[in-house]
Amino acid sequence: MRHVDFSPLYRSTVGFDRLFTMLDSLAQPEGAQTYPPYNIERTGEDSYRISMAVAGFSDDELSIEAHRNVLTVKGERKEGNGEGSELLYRGIASRAFERRFQLADHVDVVGASLKNGLLFVDLKRNIPEELKPRKIAISASSAKAKQIEAKTAA
Repeated sequence: MRHVDFSPLYRSTVGFDRLFTMLDSLAQPEGAQTYPPYNIERTGEDSYRISMAVAGFSDDELSIEAHRNVLTVKGERKEGNGEGSELLYRGIASRAFERRFQLADHVDVVGASLKNGLLFVDLKRNIPEELKPRKIAISASSAKAKQIEAKTAA
């Protein structure tokens, strides 16, 4: 199966769009990674939030890295089920994961928090002043127009 990379299309967007999520899901093979589930939401004019369901992971088992418009979230659980206990049945998955998110230009990670098994990564779009459109004032000339009198031919 041919793999199609939609990464260049993300660069032309301002934030995130549902269309790109649908395109990515169509391009992924049948057995593609779907763990952990996540939501991407717009929380303001220039702010976004990624919410990931990472129940069972502590903050020291998670790592978040942003490098060149790619946000990478990794989780690796430490083995250990308690002092002196023997695991008879494993029903809770303890698999490691790595999720990558393509960020648009000028989108920065401003913070992350872990609450009730959900990892929240807050993003902010910061467009530099030199790239923002600026208004240019039009000045009117203060010199009055010179009036020319016409002479009639006699």
